Amino acid sequence: MGTLSKALCLLLLLFCTLAAAAADVADTGGAPKYKDPKQPLGARIRDLMNRMTLQEKIGQMVQIERTVATPDVMKNYFIGKSKVAACAKHFVGDGGTVRGIDENNTVIDSNGLFGIHMPGYYKAVNKGVATVMVSYSALNGLRMHANKELVTGFLKDKLKFRGFVISDWQGIDRITNPPHLNYSYSVYSGISAGIDMIMVPYNYTEFIDEINSQIKNNLIPMTRIDDAVKRILRVKFTMGLFEEPLADLTFANQLGSKEHRELAREAVRKSLVLLKNGKKGDKPLLPLPKKTGKILVAGTHADNLGYQCGGWTITWQGLDGNDLTIGTTILAAVKNTVAPTTQVVYNQNPDANFVKSGEFDYAIVVVGEPPYAEMYGDSTNLTISEPGPSTIGNVCGSMKCVVVVVSGRPVVMEPYVSTIDALVAAWLPGTEGQGVADALFGDYGFTGKLARTWFKSVNQLPMNVGDQHYDPLYPFGFGLTTQPAKL
Repeated sequence: MGTLSKALCLLLLLFCTLAAAAADVADTGGAPKYKDPKQPLGARIRDLMNRMTLQEKIGQMVQIERTVATPDVMKNYFIGKSKVAACAKHFVGDGGTVRGIDENNTVIDSNGLFGIHMPGYYKAVNKGVATVMVSYSALNGLRMHANKELVTGFLKDKLKFRGFVISDWQGIDRITNPPHLNYSYSVYSGISAGIDMIMVPYNYTEFIDEINSQIKNNLIPMTRIDDAVKRILRVKFTMGLFEEPLADLTFANQLGSKEHRELAREAVRKSLVLLKNGKKGDKPLLPLPKKTGKILVAGTHADNLGYQCGGWTITWQGLDGNDLTIGTTILAAVKNTVAPTTQVVYNQNPDANFVKSGEFDYAIVVVGEPPYAEMYGDSTNLTISEPGPSTIGNVCGSMKCVVVVVSGRPVVMEPYVSTIDALVAAWLPGTEGQGVADALFGDYGFTGKLARTWFKSVNQLPMNVGDQHYDPLYPFGFGLTTQPAKL
């Protein structure tokens, strides 16, 4: 092609670009096309992408902790805002790590991966989930935050996921061991794998400097950056963030309302699982009589809202005690439910002499695990907290008793079952302990079923339905039922 022809082509391209830009403004009455919600989604994304600088694009890819998200930081680093979008996590296989240890390695073949761990993502993507968070864990030795084959090749290309992929908290740092050992490598591996938004959350300047350097040196291509930003903008446009950037607080004053608490209370009583109700040859213990002489309530979890709520409540690891939020402990619920003439005595860990001399008609023992989240919940023994076992022994060895287990998972109960008259898995009932009393005293019947196998010993784990030697304490789907007590 001659010099004149090249010049004519360049002039034609410039004219077309200017004409397109003018048309963009003319079509929307003078406003940029991306601001017009009537425009097609793809057109809005293209228009805004064409207007964005590299630093603005990088800003969209950074998620920082709110404690450092000052107005100046948000403005100077072009950090994107967000509302609420559905997130499927943690991609993929984090439920199958060796020995169940958090952030550990999942060793599995492709049949197991796609047959056990992937089906939830098929459904989520088909339903239009907006974001997918990558798991800290590794798959057959490769950290998922660096797994391009599954993040890009499978999730994005094969499943046609059109939302954006987000890292976990400091997830790219943990590609190396110890974390942050080689941050340049971590940034390159994470972005190249297909992660679109990085949860930094504090060292945002280091991340921004590093990704700028890698783009400048052609390590990370602009096509990868543009793909990430397009995905993020697609979600934000779909959510209406450009029209309504601030949260709608219309119903904020209803949070924690009576209606909300009643719904939570209903969820509690429907999720309770009755595992035992009466010793062999005896009549069922539950429902308990409301009108009786004197009853004993014992156990570390009977009067503790923090224990009822568990981790990820108010704080990351949860709290101990009754000062974190408003609610009803199981002890308070029992007192609310029994007849006015029934005496309720509370002793967290009574000794055998106290129990034998108390002349109690029956006892309610509430024990379980302390609050935890993530790796702080890792356990190789899965036992209830002390002095729970001794409380069960002291109380249930001397009188009729129902044991209520407050835990986020099945725990070792097999050594105590023969001593217990009735056993209830209450999971984490949160603030609405009244839901537990609803079923204990027969205002409602027990209907819940186990969503997972309850093992006898940790030596049996992992244990799943269909295993050759499936011998649980209580099988998957088990749950006794009761009818509401007649008034």
